[in-house]
Amino acid sequence: MSSVNVTWLGHASFMVNAGEKIIYLDPYAGEYTEKAHIIVISHSHSDHCDSSKIQAIRQRDTTIVAPSDCLSMIGGSVKSLKPGEKTVVDGVVVEAVPAYNHKRFRSPGVPYHPKALGVGYLLTAEDKTIYHAGDTDFIEEMNALKSKNIDLALLPSGGTYTMDNPDAVEAALAINPKNVVPMHRWDTSPEDFKRAVEARSHITVLLLKPGEQFTLQ
Repeated sequence: MSSVNVTWLGHASFMVNAGEKIIYLDPYAGEYTEKAHIIVISHSHSDHCDSSKIQAIRQRDTTIVAPSDCLSMIGGSVKSLKPGEKTVVDGVVVEAVPAYNHKRFRSPGVPYHPKALGVGYLLTAEDKTIYHAGDTDFIEEMNALKSKNIDLALLPSGGTYTMDNPDAVEAALAINPKNVVPMHRWDTSPEDFKRAVEARSHITVLLLKPGEQFTLQ
């Protein structure tokens, strides 16, 4: 098996290089110089589904996996998955999992991210599994992810629209990945997240800077 290289581009945006395949997750922040084999989008908010970035990296044979309401933003062929559904693209398995708010609301009774809006993903390539949580609270469905033997979890920790640091800590402990990267941080302290997770587990917390790469061996 080849190694899997994961680059944090900023915000919730990542580039995964797996067996010479380039996979982008929530393209929005950072620089985009390599064309995509696969683009995976968690939901239609513009800081996760940036049509200009998508068009810059899209090729004629690029597979895009995204919720159906992203279609009007990006055009072309889009493969949509509901939680529990999966697709296989050139040996890369993409599985949708739930992502939603139950405690963070735009107005009374109106969550920023309702259940129907978006998803998270399990991405398995070269025998490594990466979990991109999307924009979500700590939800009960995350407890089932512990059995997935996740190598790297990408968890939002910025609060307001998603989990804050304390919630993201509890999510990391429930999922128990080998490694975790806090993303969608806003002005929270990633160092606080790192201290709390590593004090209560054997999980390695990676505090990447935008453009920095991590290799899953």
